Parts: sequence; C-alpha cells; structure tokens
Amino acid sequence: MDRPPETDESATEETREILEPQDDTQPGEGYHAPINWVVFIGSAIGIMAITLWGVLAPENAGSVLANAVTWISNSFGWFYILLAAAVLVFVIYLAVSNYGNIKLGPAHSKPEFNTMTWATMLFAAGIGTDLMFFSVAEPVTQYLEPPSGAAETVDAARQGTVWTLFHYGLSGWGMYALMGMAMGYFAYRKGLPLAVRSALRPVFGKRVEGKLGDGVDLAAVIGTVFGVATALGIGVVMINVGLEVLFGLPRNIYVQIGVVVVGVAVATLSAVSGVGRGIRRLSELNVLLAVVLALWILVTGKTQYLLEGLVLNIGDFFRLFPDMVLQTFAFEDTGTWMSDWTLFFWAWWVAWSSFVGLFLARISRGRTIREFVGGTLAIPLIYILMWISIYGNAALDLIRGGNEQFGADTVLDPEGGFYSLLQEYPAATFIIGLATFTAVLFYVTSADSAALVMANLTSKLPTPQHDGRPALRIFWAFVTGALTIAMLLVGGIGALQNATVIMGLPFAIVMVLVMIGLYRALRIERYQEEADNQSLALALSGRVSGPPRSRHEWKQRLSRALSFPTVKESLRFEQKVLEPTLHEVAAEMERRGIASSVEWCEDELGNKYIELCAQDGEDQPFRYQVWRTLTPLPTYGGRISSAEDQYMRLEVYLGAAGNGYDIMGYNYEQIVDDVMDQYERHLEFLRFQEQH
Repeated sequence: MDRPPETDESATEETREILEPQDDTQPGEGYHAPINWVVFIGSAIGIMAITLWGVLAPENAGSVLANAVTWISNSFGWFYILLAAAVLVFVIYLAVSNYGNIKLGPAHSKPEFNTMTWATMLFAAGIGTDLMFFSVAEPVTQYLEPPSGAAETVDAARQGTVWTLFHYGLSGWGMYALMGMAMGYFAYRKGLPLAVRSALRPVFGKRVEGKLGDGVDLAAVIGTVFGVATALGIGVVMINVGLEVLFGLPRNIYVQIGVVVVGVAVATLSAVSGVGRGIRRLSELNVLLAVVLALWILVTGKTQYLLEGLVLNIGDFFRLFPDMVLQTFAFEDTGTWMSDWTLFFWAWWVAWSSFVGLFLARISRGRTIREFVGGTLAIPLIYILMWISIYGNAALDLIRGGNEQFGADTVLDPEGGFYSLLQEYPAATFIIGLATFTAVLFYVTSADSAALVMANLTSKLPTPQHDGRPALRIFWAFVTGALTIAMLLVGGIGALQNATVIMGLPFAIVMVLVMIGLYRALRIERYQEEADNQSLALALSGRVSGPPRSRHEWKQRLSRALSFPTVKESLRFEQKVLEPTLHEVAAEMERRGIASSVEWCEDELGNKYIELCAQDGEDQPFRYQVWRTLTPLPTYGGRISSAEDQYMRLEVYLGAAGNGYDIMGYNYEQIVDDVMDQYERHLEFLRFQEQH
C-alpha cells in the first residue's frame, strides 16, 4: 500500500505532494499503452483485405458493394430510420428527466474546461469538408430531384434546404451525444476504460472483458475507419477541384492519391513529433476560416434574401422535422434516394459516433448529462443552420435566377458545385484559395485525430487521459489513407457511401445495446437514491448510540467545525486516526466473510484519496472514499483571508456518489459511526435493488 509520507517541508511542498501523482507504478511520460491484439489484428486484417480487394478488383468490389447496399436498404432501411429517432428521443429524455442531474464523473468533479472553451470545442467538432461539399450539392439535388412532390417549385426549394439540415442536424448529433455520454459516464463515473465495451457491462457483465468486448470494439474500429475514409475521400475530391481551379491541376485519381499521401505524411509527422497542440490550433483556425467563408457569401451576396431565407429555414426545419424523422416513403417509390441520402447519412453518423463520442467524452468530464446533451445538440446545430442556409439558399437563388446549367452541373459533379458557386462572387480567386486551404486543414486535422482515436480503440489504456502509442497512430494513418485510395479507385464518393452504409450496420446494433446498458446503469443510481430516502437519515457524528456523552462534547464539535487545518495537520490525521480506523473496520468485515481492503488511490487527474472497499456483490461494491481537497479559507465570522490562504478538507464520497462532507478531525468513534451509517445505507440499496 502506498502510504503518504510525513513531511516537514513547507506548505508549498506539501501542497505539491498532494496535487501531483507520486506513485511510480502509475503510467507517466514515455509510457506506451499495451496493444489490444485481438481488436488490432482483427480490424487490420479486415480493412486491409477490403483495401486490396478494391485495388486489385475495383469493378467487382463496386458491384458487390452496390448489391449489398440495395439489400440493406430493402431489409434494414426501417431499422436505420427507427434507430436515429430512438436515439434522439432517448438522449433528450435523459437530459430532461431526473437523470439529467447525474454528472459524467464523480459527484464532486468539476468541468475541466470553462463553458466558453467547451462550447468552442463542440463547435469545432461540428464542421468538416463534407459540410462544404453537401451544403451546395444536396439542396440543389433535392430541388431538382426531390424524393417526393414536383421538382423546381417553391416547396421543393424550401424542402431542399431543410432535407440538408435534417441530415446534418439533431438526429446525427443525438448519436454523438449517446456515445459520448455513455463512454464518459462509464469511464469517469464508474472507473471503466474509455471504450465502447464499457457501456455494455450492465448488459453482459464481466463478459465484456473477453471476446464479446473485443467484438464490440472491433465493430467500432471498422465502422470508424470507413466513416473516416468517407470524410477523407470527400476532402480529397474537394481539394482536387480547388487545385484544378487555382492551378490547373487535372482532376484525376493520381492527383487525389498525391493529396492522400501528403495527408498521411502530415498525420505521421504529428504522431512522431508531438505537434498535437499545433493541430488543435489548426482546428481553431478551421472554425474561423469557415465562418469567414460563410460571412463572405452573406455580405457580398443578397444579404436580405439570405437572412430571410435563414429565418424561413429555421421555421421549416422545426415544422417539418417531426414528419421527416420517421419518413420511410413506404407508399412511394423513391428509387435509390433513401440509400443515397438518409440511410447513407444515418450510417455515416453511426460509423463516426465512436470517433466523435470519444472526443466529446474527453472534453466533458464533470458536466451533467443535461449540460452535455443540451450543448451537444444545440451548439453545433446553430452553426449548421447558419452555414447550410447561407450556401444552400445562395445556390438555389442562382438556379432560380436563370442559371440552370449550374444546377445540372452540380447534380452531375457535386464536388464542383461549391467552387462554381464561389466563382459567382467578388474576389473569386482569393475566396476559392481560402476555401481550398480550409479544406486542406480539415483533411489534415481529421486524418491526425482519426489515427489517434483508432490507436486508442485498439489499445488497453490505463486512464482516459492516455493515448495509443505513436507507432499505432502511424499505422492507422497509413491504413485509412490506403482504404481511401482503394474506395476512390472503386467508384469515388459513391463507393465510399456504399461502404459506409454496409459497415455501419453492425455498430448500429451495438448502439441499441449501449442505450440499454446506459439506462440500466442510470436506473441503478436512482434505485440507490430511493433506497437512501427510505433508510434512516445519516446519523450526525455527535449523535450515536452508546453511553451518555459529555455535556461539553458539543463544544468540541463546534471547535472542529470552526477549525481550518493545514496540509501537515491533515496528513498527520490521515496517518494517526483515519487510516488505522479504516483498516480496523476492513479487518472486522473480513472476519465476517466480506472481502474488504483499504488502499490509497489516484484518479485519472492525479487526485489522491483513501478508499475502503467491501465487495458485497459482483457489480455493486461498497466504496467509502476520503478525498483530499484544498479549499480557500472562508471569510465568515469576521475573518479576512487572501486568495492564497487555503486549508485541507477530507471529504467523503461513496464511489462516484456522495455530497462531499468533511470528516477532518473526527475521532475514532465518529469515523466508525460514519462508515457504518453509510454501509447500512448500502445494504438497504442492495435490498431495494433486488426487490425491483
């Protein structure tokens, strides 16, 4: 057991000792997480086999993918539609219900990032090259070739933009919210690995640690790789068009392979040189440049028309959304429209959900479910509404104004539609160059972050703050680039879309299990709360059963309440009173057949606490934790203190739950009474759970 040493150093040194990890057995700088060989080898072989298939037999691969998509659309199209609706309803329900107060982390955890920084990162996660691609291509296509109703009408124009908003809006971000919330909850609140398999533990128990969990993570990796390859493929063709317009480079597979090679090289450089901070700065620059591109069209174009269109689109979106969310066109023959659009987008969101969900989980520790869902659904949607409305309405106005050739060309050549629109505005060369540069930044950051996420998904990470080893990131950057090239050889963006619909299906089933697992875990937390409400109120430290106590004991309690111990005093109390008492309680539990232990631990941020753990059940052990917390001195009672004045609190938490009351200064009897009070509550919770 790692006992905190006594020290005679200054308070500054003592504070540093408490706040910094001291356990040499903990992973630190230079640590390389072990590889999950089952997931790594299985996903690598599968993806490389498909890659070789696409390179060596592109026509056969394209035909098989198309036939498979037709079968999935006919057999499971309804499932994709129902899943997207169910996930959105589920995450909104969790946010507005009592579950919304539960944190993605222990009850005492605080958000790592302030609200503005967190909102900015959510905002950055909501855009990409694909949004540039579809913001023009889809409204134009839906206007000229709508799934239902007459083409080239006012209704077709209004619905064309709304269909694009629908495919990029709430339903997809609901999937991101589900996976981010599930992984964050089980990692930060339950202490499980930051992996998809952790969310299935309430469903399958410890079996998720074996082959079943490997299968789940394998599906996540394969789906993620194909989803990322689709995004990168769209980025490649967008960059190729920009280079053609600016420099006259031909638009062909050779130039596109060159772009992929450069992107993989940059991602590799990031992996081996540790330029993660630079990549984050580039991500922030992406957002800024994307906003500039939207404002340029708004300011130099028909400003009043675009603003009126934005307001109209917002109203149409929320008016038509209830009808669109479960629209399967069961009574109409829409040909391949469903597989080309809605099913593709839902499968794409499913494939990306592990990728983006992991990112969202890592930046949202300490947020409540309500905050997380609200921010994840609302913040990106605001930007998407702005971008798609401006570019979509500008493109539709160009067609309705008489430029029918622009519309026909965009349907046949969707990657060129965005740049053709920019050519209609002032300073076209400059703005096209800026758009191409933005697309390059999106491509580079997507390739780098995708390699990191897939390295994490194929590793056994000790904490959510650790990442997969650089060599693994290099490998996945290479594999993703190779798959992108293979799919471009097979049939360009169409082949990528088909592959995404196919590969997204297995993980779509996993998402259903994730909802079940998350709901079961949250329901257990509510059972615990209800059991606490039915049990006796927690006995106060000065009111326990036993012989009569001194009439002056309340004065001692008052003295303790008004004392503000130093770091050195708290360390001495831990060693002389707290730790021996907990060991005595654990020893008595062991004597009565309850597996118990007392250990010093650290969380993923390096915060120290001592824990008494009693293993009553397989999944619901009793955890009595006492956390060290440095707190500013209060100013009540006429006291005046500066910001540097701090004292130490020893706060009790019951695993992830608890309200953080201070037991610093308790005597032996009071600590025992407190532990027993909480343990009796725990037993009441177990009884309550069995009855329900």
